[in-house]
Amino acid sequence: MTLQVLQTLLLPFLGTVLGSACVFILKHAMSDRLSRALSGFAAGVMVAASVWSLLIPSLEQASQMGAWSFLPAAAGFWLGILFLLLLDRLIPHLHRNAEQAEGPKSRLQRATMLVLAVTLHNIPEGMAVGVVCAGYLAGGSGITPMAAFALALGIAIQNFPEGAIISMPLRAEGVRKSRAFFYGVLSGIVEPLGALLTILAAGFLLPSMPYLLSFAAGAMIYVVVEELIPEMSAGEHSNIGTVFFAVGFTVMMILDVALG
Repeated sequence: MTLQVLQTLLLPFLGTVLGSACVFILKHAMSDRLSRALSGFAAGVMVAASVWSLLIPSLEQASQMGAWSFLPAAAGFWLGILFLLLLDRLIPHLHRNAEQAEGPKSRLQRATMLVLAVTLHNIPEGMAVGVVCAGYLAGGSGITPMAAFALALGIAIQNFPEGAIISMPLRAEGVRKSRAFFYGVLSGIVEPLGALLTILAAGFLLPSMPYLLSFAAGAMIYVVVEELIPEMSAGEHSNIGTVFFAVGFTVMMILDVALG
């Protein structure tokens, strides 16, 4: 594995760490309006990344199948959806602004379940970066190092507010700054680990690369629809989440096209 690939894998995690560090800088709790804006931005980035960085390359790599070139993208997409649905049912977690936890009944603390919710969110992001890097390392996939970097940079940008979204509310609930920062960092460490595992698995599944790309896309879209869209629309009616969804989508689209 090259140094460039390693740096690409760690870039999204760095975004989470920097965002979590906001707990040491900001004195006041995050407002609902800002929280909705950040959730909308993250959703826009993830949708654009799913399309330009994952689904379109999946379709292109299966183009030799002719009229059936949609099959790997469609099948992998649904496998990604079902995989996150399964994790949603098996792992106890609590979404921000929610009173009732999801998954099996558990005696875990509220802070722990909030971190688990964000960790579930980060799993498909790590997989997405991993599978794109695996495609580049394999060669012949049409995926360039700059395309992998563009995806990692886009996820790192949206991970910055996500780090703040997990650490700031924990601080508002009375958790110490250092512990709130630690929880934020812990929620993001799954990304480089998931990316590395995906690269190792992809080495044995290179013919399945179109399926792996769309699998990551399906997992990311599940998170957007199940978690981020409800969060950006919660509370008093406001269009701020929709506007920032468009901003995030545009930023990721530009990054992918300009750098990819």
